[in-house]
Amino acid sequence: MKPILYFVRHGETDWNAEGRLQGQRDIPLNDLGRVQAGEVAGVLVKLGAAVTDLAYWASPLSRARETMELMRQGLDLAPSGYRTDDRLKEIAFGAWEGLTWAEVERADPPLAAARVADKWHVRPPRGENYEDVATRLATFLRLIERDTVVVAHGGIGRVLMALIGGLGTAEAAETYVRQGVAYLFQGGRFRVVEP
Repeated sequence: MKPILYFVRHGETDWNAEGRLQGQRDIPLNDLGRVQAGEVAGVLVKLGAAVTDLAYWASPLSRARETMELMRQGLDLAPSGYRTDDRLKEIAFGAWEGLTWAEVERADPPLAAARVADKWHVRPPRGENYEDVATRLATFLRLIERDTVVVAHGGIGRVLMALIGGLGTAEAAETYVRQGVAYLFQGGRFRVVEP
């Protein structure tokens, strides 16, 4: 039987609140994001996870690391007791990072329209598409040998939905990934668990 994967999107940042594409820019959590990170610990407890037996991985970007550390504090675990992996970084939005979607549409209407029509395959200038992320994430997933918590980004959550959650790529690319909850991936499906 394949291990359970508990996925947590990092807590809110100011750029999330402003609707800016963060990509791989290292934007810190805001106050609400820190609250959300602490609340996620309660989700793992609610699920009955044996928190001391889990493996813990995070994106190396500070918003994911801080979420992981606050969550682990809430579980009475050493904040630093996790590993990071570059393959868990957010999808790279390249030239679009820091822009709102309205700004992207004004700057490059044809490419913006193409991406709206096919988010899985269309790349921003100097960026990645979800297919690129799926390639790097699939190699990470082969490392998972026991039940694991991953704290990363919305793009990573969408790709997980396609790779191990039973969604088609087009549907996964359009799915909103929430903050302050956990996604439980098990048996080729996923569900959202709230605090």
